[in-house]
Amino acid sequence: MNQQEENFDNINFAETKEETDKKCPQCGGIMDFDPKTGHMKCGFCDYEEEIAVSDEEPQKADELDFDLVDKTANKNWGVEKKTVICEACGAESIYDALQTSAVCPFCGSNQEGACVLSMQKPHWDLEPGKTYLVTQSDSSLFAFSIGSQFLAEEAAEKDQMLRLAAAHTDHPCLYIKSNPEVDTKGYGKLNVEVYGGAILNTWMDRALSVAGKVVIKSDNVFEPEVRIVDMKRPLFTIPNLAIHLNREVNKGVELNRQNDLEPLAFVDGTEVEKEFFLSLLARELKVSASEILDYELYLYNCDAGDVLGIQEDMISAPRLDNITSVEACLQGLLNQNREKGINVIALFDNEEIGSRTKQGADSEFLYRLLKKIYRCLGVAEEKAETAIFGGFALSLDVAHGFHPNKPEKSDPTNPNPLGKGVVIKRSSAQNYVTDSEAVATAMMIFENEGIPYQKFASRSDVSQGGTLGSIASKYLPMKMVDMGVPILAMHSARELMAAADQYYLEEFVTAFFEQ
Repeated sequence: MNQQEENFDNINFAETKEETDKKCPQCGGIMDFDPKTGHMKCGFCDYEEEIAVSDEEPQKADELDFDLVDKTANKNWGVEKKTVICEACGAESIYDALQTSAVCPFCGSNQEGACVLSMQKPHWDLEPGKTYLVTQSDSSLFAFSIGSQFLAEEAAEKDQMLRLAAAHTDHPCLYIKSNPEVDTKGYGKLNVEVYGGAILNTWMDRALSVAGKVVIKSDNVFEPEVRIVDMKRPLFTIPNLAIHLNREVNKGVELNRQNDLEPLAFVDGTEVEKEFFLSLLARELKVSASEILDYELYLYNCDAGDVLGIQEDMISAPRLDNITSVEACLQGLLNQNREKGINVIALFDNEEIGSRTKQGADSEFLYRLLKKIYRCLGVAEEKAETAIFGGFALSLDVAHGFHPNKPEKSDPTNPNPLGKGVVIKRSSAQNYVTDSEAVATAMMIFENEGIPYQKFASRSDVSQGGTLGSIASKYLPMKMVDMGVPILAMHSARELMAAADQYYLEEFVTAFFEQ
């Protein structure tokens, strides 16, 4: 038992719940704790009373079997954590699961998880059995795991073929323009533009926060300093117009993207700097405003997600498109134990605006990354190409689920209700990259693992969306299948899904990586 555990066991837990809820016996007022005296005190008549302490044995914290809890308890949809033991001093520190490096708070030594690589480095020293990370433009992430029994000379063998899962990281939101400060009769607002295909009216009356990256001055003009920012607190809102001032609001109102979507930052009378947004950034980053050169910042709905339904079987949260798929990619890579071959996840930015960027799927980045991985492992070029083009890829993105209030919007024979499994997406126009061979492979994995699945087809009289799968296949002509969890309210500021479908998707991706 360490000192911390010993101290915890010696805590005497006072039974104070009844005392704190108790009314004053003299006047009936609610009594509060007075820290000066350590007594309960009435704020109305000043009557004081000592806090009773239970004569029972002190309560002790129960030690939980975390493996059992993880299997039986409700899923925690918060930020996953990991414990890292410092090799220098032995201290334990808790970090976000996706954090790859940090400094030990006890001895100051570096802590490392997965190795972060740079595409600008000519050669990587890669080792079988390890996992590596690569980022692009601070918004796309690529990770790959090399099997512990990987052999360069066998890279083209069938059991060594590439396994790839791809998803996108962005979502419809509001992009903050340069010089965004707007003054309207003393009210402070932001000048923004719409990013992606958002359902605009769902952004009204929401608590909005800011995230993205800020670029500040450095000593090297070609390498300015980049800071990642997430303010993680309500800062702005877009108030609706009252029904009394717009009697036709319930008949449908078209919002002007310039005038109607300027988020409110403060009201008249608030003392702020003229460039209030720039000043906010400077305070957040602890730099002077003059050091900030530019930014790529977005407003997002900072509502917390909820598990709801009478059986707690649904999840309502912002950005399910496409956090669901990103989470499945990460969990699949982290939980797989494939001994041969290479498993890769590609998390692209800018899918919601067409992927036509250096960090989007419509670039050669992924193909060049794959070639570099095989080259650094000593695989001959012809074998590397065989391993890549003979591999298999998943394009993961959400699907339209059956809407109970709008059943006519679903295909008559492929409705895809929530909770019935992962959706395999097909399209005759190849909006989805799926073909029959890829479907057959996916179906066999689903059935072998006992994982529920469905097939999606859009109504013939409704225009279809698309995914990054068809775009990426231009550069990687390999077998690929589009799939994802069915959701409702897609591209709303808050979306809805069945909790079970997320579990099914993660189970499938893990099984896929182990094939």
